[in-house]
Amino acid sequence: MLKDDNYWMGKAIVQAKRAEAIGEVPIGAVLVKDGVVIARGHNLRESKQDPAAHAELIAIRRAAAKLKSWRLTGATLYVTLEPCTMCMGAIILSRLDRVVFGSYDPKGGAAGSLFDFSNDARLNHSVVLTPGVRGEETSALLSNFFSALRAEKKRAKLQNKESEKLAAATESQAKGL
Repeated sequence: MLKDDNYWMGKAIVQAKRAEAIGEVPIGAVLVKDGVVIARGHNLRESKQDPAAHAELIAIRRAAAKLKSWRLTGATLYVTLEPCTMCMGAIILSRLDRVVFGSYDPKGGAAGSLFDFSNDARLNHSVVLTPGVRGEETSALLSNFFSALRAEKKRAKLQNKESEKLAAATESQAKGL
């Protein structure tokens, strides 16, 4: 069976769902070389309280450790969301050949949305981009996650107001006794 971009993006989506299961923003990545996954990663920023714990960086670091080389030529990174400036920097510095991503990130993307570092002639490496692979699915993962998060915050806020009302009523009753 020929494994195509849709197949590998499915592996990145599995990683995104792992992130979501632990309360992280559902972004996942897999790094593939010669038809084999050499590293995986998913967001761990909240868990590790590390602003650099992005799915892409985790996968890149793991791949470099596994291959015992910072040069990841010949490899493709599959990631569910367009990489940010930090991640595109790491992608370029690690000499990845290609990045395939699901959804564009209009607020932080550096592979076509806000910036496009993929083929900037001023940089010492360029990377081929393939955007939009399973984009509706990856976008829905993020939208559903943030909708649920907003609903939970709203529920907690309402619950807090009810607790405050109950406390005020109890205090008022106590003063009346």
